[in-house]
Amino acid sequence: MKYLTAILALAFFSGCGAPEADSVVRFATFNVYLNRPAEGGLIDDLKSADNVQAQKVAEIIQRVAPDVLLLNEFDYDEDGEALRLFKQIYLDHGWNGAEPAIYPYAYLAPSNTGVASGHDLDRDGVVTTEPGSRAYGGDAFGYGEFPGQYAMVLLSKYPIDEAGVKTFQTFLWKDMPGAMLPDDQATAEPDDWYSVEAREVFRLSSKSHWDIPVIIDGERVHVLASHPTPPSFDGEEDRNGRRNHDEIRLWADYIAGDPDGYVYDDKGERGGLAEGARFVIMGDLNADPHDAGAVPGAIGQLLTSPSVADAPFPKSEGGAVQAKLQGGANESHQGDPAEDTADFGDDPETGVGNLHLDYVLFSKAGLKETASGVFWPAPEDEHYGLVGSGFPVESSDHRLVWRDLQITDE
Repeated sequence: MKYLTAILALAFFSGCGAPEADSVVRFATFNVYLNRPAEGGLIDDLKSADNVQAQKVAEIIQRVAPDVLLLNEFDYDEDGEALRLFKQIYLDHGWNGAEPAIYPYAYLAPSNTGVASGHDLDRDGVVTTEPGSRAYGGDAFGYGEFPGQYAMVLLSKYPIDEAGVKTFQTFLWKDMPGAMLPDDQATAEPDDWYSVEAREVFRLSSKSHWDIPVIIDGERVHVLASHPTPPSFDGEEDRNGRRNHDEIRLWADYIAGDPDGYVYDDKGERGGLAEGARFVIMGDLNADPHDAGAVPGAIGQLLTSPSVADAPFPKSEGGAVQAKLQGGANESHQGDPAEDTADFGDDPETGVGNLHLDYVLFSKAGLKETASGVFWPAPEDEHYGLVGSGFPVESSDHRLVWRDLQITDE
């Protein structure tokens, strides 16, 4: 991967290495909302230091100071120019007294978003192959109006075992046993929302799934990164809800060692994680445990996995305060608003309210939590302006979620 090697080579000149041995490692995920409506738009916005949204995103990262950080909704370009600009102009510069956030290592790879499928996936009667419209996005492997919109990147203060990285961008949905393929309820045939031809090429991952081994004090921790599609923007067939469920299921089966023997990566290698492997699952998984439109049990596939540590969800004071202040759709929610990680529209007729969508989950084997949190300051907090009241969006409509983890021998 030529572009990845170039990014790493540039990063080594930052002069900052990994934290001291035996330190607690802070893992974090942040949907940074650094997506733009046109290809190259993010690069243009990051060429100077005057983009207020990017400043606030960078300051949030600097205030929390993660050691390993997944960014969702960061537009991809093959040369890694947007990432280089964000690192050098925003992260490497301390904002409002915060310390710079220096990441010597990064992983960047293509996303299925905005990659034309050649099929009428949204069934609007037209196969749209010209980027730059919602119709094009509806026929892409993952929704995106141009290739790489809404992509992701991993930043790390610890070395990445590049040779050990596995990606699952091209894994086909139909190859998952018992896949929840959407059904056209107007026909007698099962699982036929997509044509036979489309099912032969339809990729499960709406962005990608990455297994990125990070080497911490000589020990390997697998960062399992993804960003499943929102379980909305569809109809009775629930094609996005079903896909979201199965994107989450891929990780559930992978950390279980692939007992059904179906998982293969982009190199054609088969199998899941070895028993006892340390892992951290991170990303905007778009599945609230209690509220909104996810398929029932979608996130439960991970939360109830015997391989995942049974740890309390990270919380914030600001999430609970905003749910009360905003009211509306939030008033009917069953989940604890202190665990919310996203601030959406609150109209009880059209909005979904604030939701718990972003996760840092970790293996029961080999890792121990010492602290956790969601960066969502309350209104009286000095850093409240980094997130604001929700509308307009100051930094992102999601909040950074973190856990401090220590490697153990258990």
